[in-house]
Amino acid sequence: MNVLRRSAAVLAATAVIGAATPATAALAAGTPSPSASTVLPAGLYGSADPKFDGVWRQSLALLAQRTVGVTPAAKAVDWLTGQQCADGSFAAFRAEPAAACDAKVTVDTNSTAAAVQALKAVGGHDDAVGKAVTWLKSVQNTDGGWGYTPGGGSDTNSTSVVVGALTAAGARADRTPYDLLSKWSVRCGRDGGGGLAYQPDKKGGLAANADATAAGVLAALGKGFVATPGKAQAQGPACADSSKALTRTQVARNGAAYLADTLSAKGHLVSALAGAESQPDYGNTADAVVALAAQGWTEQARKPYAWLAAHATPWAKLSGPAAYAELVFAAHAMGADPRDFGGTDLVASLAATGPAPRSAAPHTEERTSSGAGVWWIVGTALVAGIGIGFLFSGRRKRQP
Repeated sequence: MNVLRRSAAVLAATAVIGAATPATAALAAGTPSPSASTVLPAGLYGSADPKFDGVWRQSLALLAQRTVGVTPAAKAVDWLTGQQCADGSFAAFRAEPAAACDAKVTVDTNSTAAAVQALKAVGGHDDAVGKAVTWLKSVQNTDGGWGYTPGGGSDTNSTSVVVGALTAAGARADRTPYDLLSKWSVRCGRDGGGGLAYQPDKKGGLAANADATAAGVLAALGKGFVATPGKAQAQGPACADSSKALTRTQVARNGAAYLADTLSAKGHLVSALAGAESQPDYGNTADAVVALAAQGWTEQARKPYAWLAAHATPWAKLSGPAAYAELVFAAHAMGADPRDFGGTDLVASLAATGPAPRSAAPHTEERTSSGAGVWWIVGTALVAGIGIGFLFSGRRKRQP
């Protein structure tokens, strides 16, 4: 759900570490807490400096709470709406929200699209959502995609989060983004076939990227961060080319096939960051689970979901609210119970990172879409002897 791009330089250093929060620069440097001079705003989720990811993590936290029937605190929602600029856009964080947004305020599509999904889920903020959607549509690129910042080159991840926002708001883009996703889907006979590239390289070449693929699958399916189990697919994972441009259905199927194949060996994704290739990528794995489940391939998503349930809680505890939110999205997509995620109550853990919610839905045991309980999923992985994964934290991952 995914998760935040800021610049090519940041992406190159932190694209696939696998934390759900965009505050990678601070986390990777070993400074997850705000500096002594930083005063955290009232209503904000998380304790890390919000400079890079305030709106992002707040949006995911609110959206995850609404997904499980929790009503967030009013001041948490007010903080998010107070971050919006007059033109409808959002920046990653504005320390002085009462001041007008000027050229020094770097607004972006990702923060704006995440806020749209959250505010739509919370309800009662149609004006704010409408203004944000209008702004997003105004900065769509001529190729049908979106970049992180207005005028920036389109990328699969930014395009995906905006598609999710438009879907949530019941809006449509002026130009279809799906042709672009088709162009950036790696053909089946090539290395990484079926996967999607973050962007073409300078020569137009495509390199499959797991994070971009998970995002692209959800976009092709017209889904946002929150997805429910899709209709079960009888056919196993298979990548199939077309002599013409791939349809949305084909892009999603081929991307899901790439993810299923990539996950089959270890049951989780690993970092592609130089020097950290052996480290687990928790955030991308959670995104892949959501994408596979949304495609209807819950069977292929069982193993990585079980791995997350066995290993991801320490990562989420260190990374903060957006990480907890991503795990909630993964549990929800699998039809599992986020209040019993490998023995952890993700809903309570998320709530503890911010102001107390106004109300919470009663606990109900959820089951996977195939009828098998989540206990079977987790138990199987534990019996298989999965060890404790190495805790490696950073920001939400994006690869240029």
